[in-house]
Amino acid sequence: IDDLLKASGWSVQNKKKIDLNQGLGQAIREYQTDVGPADYVLFVDKKAVGVIEAKRKNKGENITTVEDQTEGYASAKLKWVSNNEPLPFLYESTGVITRFTDARDPKPRSREVFTFHRPETLIEWLEQGDSLRTRLNHIPPLNPSKLPARELGLRDCQEIAITNLEDSLKLDKPRALIQMATGAGKTYTAITSMYRILSHAQGKRILFLVDTKNLGEQAEQEMLSFTPSDDNRKFTELYAVQRLKSSNVPKDTQVCISTIQRMYSILKGEELDESLEELNPAEQLTKPKEPLPVVYNPKVPIEFFDFIFIDECHRSIYNLWQQVLDYFDSYLIGLTATPDNRTYGFFKQNVVSNYDHERAVADGVNVGNEIYYIDTEITKQGAELKAKQLIQRREKQTRKKRWEEQDEDEAYSSKQL
Repeated sequence: IDDLLKASGWSVQNKKKIDLNQGLGQAIREYQTDVGPADYVLFVDKKAVGVIEAKRKNKGENITTVEDQTEGYASAKLKWVSNNEPLPFLYESTGVITRFTDARDPKPRSREVFTFHRPETLIEWLEQGDSLRTRLNHIPPLNPSKLPARELGLRDCQEIAITNLEDSLKLDKPRALIQMATGAGKTYTAITSMYRILSHAQGKRILFLVDTKNLGEQAEQEMLSFTPSDDNRKFTELYAVQRLKSSNVPKDTQVCISTIQRMYSILKGEELDESLEELNPAEQLTKPKEPLPVVYNPKVPIEFFDFIFIDECHRSIYNLWQQVLDYFDSYLIGLTATPDNRTYGFFKQNVVSNYDHERAVADGVNVGNEIYYIDTEITKQGAELKAKQLIQRREKQTRKKRWEEQDEDEAYSSKQL
């Protein structure tokens, strides 16, 4: 726990040697309260702001069972300082699992976090007054006058998706899935939601995560041309948008567009060859045996993004890449036309939009299709590889192609084909 705190910018001190001038934030062990010593009390700007309840990782108990204990210390009177109100920031940690509760939320409840938030973040949150979850409840209705969706510059399916997503955020559901047929306007829906979050809930920073460079470029173009219905300025005139092309993540940007490969390399502190962003990770044929774990990066702390919109999320939320999503303390919003059971599971069955291809065809958004099966002589009867014929082979493991001369005639059936 000490190591996690130090990595996140805290000065860890013993109760016998307290120095509130050392660093921006101090985590003081065994701090005395009127109900006994708290494992850690957190100070920023010489004010007590939080408490950590530490538990041994080998006890095997559910860490959520000690939340009442944390709350008790947060509400207690502290020695040597005057605290008239309960401390707002509550943590429980084993050093492996850490949970966090913001007591300022409308309905406070804990959530698992990768590590502790930085002292400067807690200062910023206190200066804002209301928590993000409180501000999300102040987002006004998208369409209070019940106008036709087209008068808002939206399709019906887009209005439903945005309204349901905002309802989900107001209920503090950490993950939501927007299922919308290809061509129905998922990216436009996402940008409209981003604008409303930034404008009405004062969201700090949003990540739009894609799995290929091409999708990132498309999203950037849509943001450049997007004009909200209640402002005649472009989205990019109102908010700074940047597509990440290096390991630098600018702090003065409200919307970052990045491939999941690049964000993984940024967290790992590594440079990334742009060519690796051309192919989506699901199609990569060689994968590392053991996924390399993401480690804490102070340049991009866990609270860097408030929201992550995940484009084509059915391809990029599993295995190696899930670490990127688990790292950030953010709301996760998935966008896809083709979810599978794993996708539904990842988003906790919280489907805020369910607009499939059939409905898009019925609404005239998409065109229908017919499938034709065509038989050929070879697909019906099979054929023969001739001796001396050059055959292209592919190695199973590396997928490397090579040419090889056929030794002898070899017949194959339609079933083998």
